[in-house]
Amino acid sequence: MTRPVTSRPVALVAGGSRGLGLLVTRELVRRGHDVAICARDEDELRRGAELAAQAGEDSPWGRPTVRPYVSDVSDRAAVRDLVSQVERDLGPVEVLIHVAGVIQVGPAETMTLEHFDQAVGVMLWGLVNTAWTVLPGMRERGHGRIGVVTSIGGKVAPPHLLPYATAKFGAVGFTEGLASELSGTGVTATTIVPGLMRTGSHERAFFTGDHEAEFAWFGTAASLPLVSMNAERAARRMVEGVLDGRPLVVLTPLAKVGMRVHGVMPATTVRVMGLANRMLPTAPGGRDHSRTIPGYEAAARLSSPVVGTLTTLGRRAARRFNQRGPRAATD
Repeated sequence: MTRPVTSRPVALVAGGSRGLGLLVTRELVRRGHDVAICARDEDELRRGAELAAQAGEDSPWGRPTVRPYVSDVSDRAAVRDLVSQVERDLGPVEVLIHVAGVIQVGPAETMTLEHFDQAVGVMLWGLVNTAWTVLPGMRERGHGRIGVVTSIGGKVAPPHLLPYATAKFGAVGFTEGLASELSGTGVTATTIVPGLMRTGSHERAFFTGDHEAEFAWFGTAASLPLVSMNAERAARRMVEGVLDGRPLVVLTPLAKVGMRVHGVMPATTVRVMGLANRMLPTAPGGRDHSRTIPGYEAAARLSSPVVGTLTTLGRRAARRFNQRGPRAATD
């Protein structure tokens, strides 16, 4: 049995170094948790831990710990080592929130099997790996909270996000099924279904096909206030739902409407997504369609004042939430 290091509960946030994961970490810190965050980039982890720890400066529980760990959630052995080290350093993991993800934007014909491998590896197998590693201890103690950030893209498949939707549909099914299996154990699983949020994720998304055109529509959608949700408010509602043990948390009006319409008229919803697909950029000829570049590079190539204006709130979020890419760091 692992001996707790402090009296504070311990949380593990997979993908906690930037964006929504960073905000979830900050919210847990505010609520008095010691938090372990994991991601693959050591520098981002260090910066993320420093930013998240600031949320605990006025904590009535004493300043909680935010400790970074380099780990790849798609690597099962690495996840086992991660959880063992976290429990040695901090104590038993009582809360797991899986936020780790990868966004790949482009037409289906530009996506390769490697794109699907990456998306499913992080957002589905990564989830299964982390959950299955912390679950035995939670069951033994008779208490635990698991939260999984899925997406409206795991309920309604959007165009130009096929690997993402494939992984997120699997994450929804896994988490909803797990919640049923855990009934009566004292351990809960919460499926979190957000729509677009202003986290700055468009700068770290990956684009195929017509890179600049794909960035223009996706970056704009992820930044406009009528389409996307304030990410800090979203993180608060997510953490509240997970700690309360709720089976489902749905965020943003568009996500709620999309789920209801799809539930009542699934065939019509698919047709509507098909019409939307026709309005999005097509893969240009004469070049490697599957070549992938990050959003911050696509933005630099596009260099559009109009798109720059429309993505202002998204860029501000990227700066605040540790999302800035190396080519955007001085913007």
